[in-house]
Amino acid sequence: MNIHEHQAKTLLAGFGVAVPRGKPAFSVDEAVDAATALGGPVYVVKAQIHAGGRGKAGGVKVVSSVDEVREVATDLLGKTLVTHQTGPQGREVKRLYVEEGCDIGDELYLSLLVDRGSSRITIIASSEGGMDIEEVAATRPDKILSVAIDPATGLQPHHARRLAGVMGLAGATAKQLPKFLNGLYDAFSALDASLIEINPLVVTGAGDLLALDAKMSFDDNALYRHPEVMELRDLAEEDPAEVRASEFDLNYIKLDGNIGCMVNGAGLAMATMDIIQLQGGSPANFLDVGGSATTERVTEAFKIILSDENVRGILVNIFGGIMRCDIIAEGVVGAARTLGLDKPLVVRLEGTNVDEGKRIMAESGLDIIPADNLADAAAKIVAATA
Repeated sequence: MNIHEHQAKTLLAGFGVAVPRGKPAFSVDEAVDAATALGGPVYVVKAQIHAGGRGKAGGVKVVSSVDEVREVATDLLGKTLVTHQTGPQGREVKRLYVEEGCDIGDELYLSLLVDRGSSRITIIASSEGGMDIEEVAATRPDKILSVAIDPATGLQPHHARRLAGVMGLAGATAKQLPKFLNGLYDAFSALDASLIEINPLVVTGAGDLLALDAKMSFDDNALYRHPEVMELRDLAEEDPAEVRASEFDLNYIKLDGNIGCMVNGAGLAMATMDIIQLQGGSPANFLDVGGSATTERVTEAFKIILSDENVRGILVNIFGGIMRCDIIAEGVVGAARTLGLDKPLVVRLEGTNVDEGKRIMAESGLDIIPADNLADAAAKIVAATA
């Protein structure tokens, strides 16, 4: 789950991380009130959407009066902001963050994430802040340092010294880094975060460290432990179909193709999308129904897949281990009848009670195309949607 910049800064400030003063605003009047409370003389008005690249897209404005804050707020609220992360459809700006201006001396990069290779929280730092870290990694990899933290010992002074070195910090500024890092590490651990990104981390003209921007993401599987974080969820920033899927414990991600996919298991779902591509087709989604699908959930999965107007056919690929093939077959048949499915439907079943599942589909009277294996299924759905 992602949250907005102003929410991330509020959380981080609670762990002692230095952030600029600021206030969220949901209307022009609230933006003006926020600027008045901050007192100036410089204000930064930031569009709040779940995407990077806001500055380049005109979503971050530096102004020097309350009247200018009103003008910028009027322009930004309700505007569709298109960045390299939103896609061409963009995101509507429904809230702003009005922040005090900052005397920027230098811009750095700092983030914490879970490194799957080492199974440890890893800190990534660079002296090249204010730009995409991927670009830095590609053009100047020597400017990036990754430090994996042993959970048995936690952050140690030598970590801060190494990180300060790659970021070019010295003197009194370098002495602030341990406290800053500890605040980030404590927040990451305590809140079950999956990412904290500070870009840029600035050194002010006075030599202080300040999180000028902040992005936070959280492990969905741990959100039940953090109702205070769950309250920060902004459903307006999420794809409606993905929100709907989450209500039925379905894992759904919309893609750009025209072949809908319904699979049990994330690995099998990835393999299914790959083989569709190899057969010359293009998957319209990732959808994992999990290991305990019911007729209701399968029907909802079909509804979500068919809500995408680009879908021209559906491939159901089930390997029945925990999930029985006959249960899936009943769900598929029931959903197809309920929805009056009029698009090509290819079904590949394998595993527990597979013969019974195939019998249910064969005797349903529906135009279901059976497949013997995954390659056969992909070839048949690609041909049927060509």
